[in-house]
Amino acid sequence: MSDKTILIVEDEQAIADSIAFALGKEGFAPHHVMLGEQALLAARELAPALVILDVGLPDISGLDVCRRLRQFSEVPVIFLTARSDEIDRIVGLEIGADDYVTKPFSPRELVARVRVILRRAGNGAAQLTPPAAPPAPAVSRTPGFELRAAEARILFAGQPLDLTRYEYLLLKTLVEHPGHVLSRAQLMDRVWCDAPETLDRTVDAHVKSLRAKLRAIDDNADPIQTHRGMGYSLQPGA
Repeated sequence: MSDKTILIVEDEQAIADSIAFALGKEGFAPHHVMLGEQALLAARELAPALVILDVGLPDISGLDVCRRLRQFSEVPVIFLTARSDEIDRIVGLEIGADDYVTKPFSPRELVARVRVILRRAGNGAAQLTPPAAPPAPAVSRTPGFELRAAEARILFAGQPLDLTRYEYLLLKTLVEHPGHVLSRAQLMDRVWCDAPETLDRTVDAHVKSLRAKLRAIDDNADPIQTHRGMGYSLQPGA
């Protein structure tokens, strides 16, 4: 068994991506599949340390996956579900799940539960440390933007932006990943990591503020794109 591999069984890609990102930040090695049958195969091949299992899968129920998983493995299981009925929770725990999380949820809270369960299982996961991030260049350029990390400043169209702390961190994250769609959960984990009680809608408010400051410099500029149901991306030149 790998003490870092976490099997994510979730048919909604955006949810799976946010979970995988949060796990990766904490030094885990997430592996994602979308179907129950794939999950059973991956559980045999990978011998993961823990399985995060959605109840409502397209092919077979997550409850059935757990029942079949228990025939050959005692790997810890955390259920994800959109249903909060107590009977569902009881059934899930009785067939061998270790925990039960109702959507919507915070990926950071889920990772905390993963750590608790693995620590309880005694497999040493509590000793994991996040991988060291590569040093950021002093100055990096994305078309239209100049990020001066050492000065904690960002220039747009050659002009410095007057940004709050979180506006700077949010725009910095987008500038460092041009063209990448980042979900609210991913942005929360990267920007508001020291403020776990912050609501996801804070991202929307800060994006609105950033757009206003960018348009104050160039009225035709709209580089921060909204991807409905997915998140935001920076599209240089837009």
